[in-house]
Amino acid sequence: MKILIVAHFSGLVNGDNNRFNYLADLLSADDEVELVTSDFFHDSKQYRTKADEKSGYKITLIHEPAYKKNVSVKRFLSHEKFGKNLKKYLNTIEKPDVLYCAVPSIDAAYASMKYAKKNGIRFIIDVQDLWPEAFSLVFNIPLLSNMIFYPMKRKIDKVYAYADEIVGVSETYCDRARSVNKKVDRVYPIYLGTNIADFDENVKANSCDFSNEGFTLGYCGTLGHSYDLPCVFEAMSVLKSRGIDDVTLHVCGDGPLRQRFEDEAEERKINVVFEGRLPYEKMCGVIASCEAAVNPIRKGAAQSIINKHADYAAAGIPVINTQESYEYRNLVEKYYMGFNCNVGDGENVANAIEELKNNSELRHRMGEGARKCALECFDRRKGYKTIEELIINKTGKDNESFNS
Repeated sequence: MKILIVAHFSGLVNGDNNRFNYLADLLSADDEVELVTSDFFHDSKQYRTKADEKSGYKITLIHEPAYKKNVSVKRFLSHEKFGKNLKKYLNTIEKPDVLYCAVPSIDAAYASMKYAKKNGIRFIIDVQDLWPEAFSLVFNIPLLSNMIFYPMKRKIDKVYAYADEIVGVSETYCDRARSVNKKVDRVYPIYLGTNIADFDENVKANSCDFSNEGFTLGYCGTLGHSYDLPCVFEAMSVLKSRGIDDVTLHVCGDGPLRQRFEDEAEERKINVVFEGRLPYEKMCGVIASCEAAVNPIRKGAAQSIINKHADYAAAGIPVINTQESYEYRNLVEKYYMGFNCNVGDGENVANAIEELKNNSELRHRMGEGARKCALECFDRRKGYKTIEELIINKTGKDNESFNS
């Protein structure tokens, strides 16, 4: 069977934890798999070459112009060019049996949908983020924003509507796609997750000694507009005003607001270590060496279940969460794995940090809950089997029924 995966934002094969590289590797054990992605690596904002991509499946790099800012006209034009180049490439290849497409970007998904429709190819989408909804925090001008983003919404609704099957990284995202799709009987929310066994090996090889840093907090992810690190900084300042100044935050990641965050942390004179963008295995070691994790998301952000949720849970440490997403807040409560705080409420976050700092038994119990959540909800060896079965079953191979 020939399986084509189109994922505009796939990761580097070595040292990454990207969903689509993992799926391509999984599927290529029995089938012919091609992963089509961009030659421009979004995370580092640099071009990549075939030298970066050593794998057991075919990787095709489609050119797109570079851009610096995550939300900018230049980025939208870059995506438009990628979509056009993708369309040209698709018209040159032998037809696959199934096309598995990451959403977003919108232009890549739209080009893939048109190709699948023209050639009668089974079309499965995997919703990773909600565009254009995700841009609302950065560019939110009443009426004008709606006018600018309407063409994007119209395009993506067509992609959602045509899909033969809908996979997504959360129930929230799957429900958004299903709201305009009249074809599917069910959807498949499969969390991004991680391979727990690999995570544990990464921690074993990369653990850190933070014993001289007081109470340590960990954060991993993009340093961008949706992520409310200033709320954590405020909480640390509140703690300092209470005479608690032995709290250290380790920030793993990079992004457009890094300098602003560094400046604020320095101005507040709080203990924040900016680790930069680390290889995945090293990031695992840093987070698991901390005593708690923070998940600060701004009010109105479109994120639901995201990468860091799996890593925090796998680390077996409590999480202090400000994200509004009911789906994640429910997990925090169900597994008793941390505190759900008010969005943007630094004092509320400070209280949670102080309670965890002063109660080792509570940290242990919540850490156990987090690890249980990781094993039951975020282990790729279980969840991604559902995606594999979905692709195989619906293209004519004998297989067992889907996982629930």
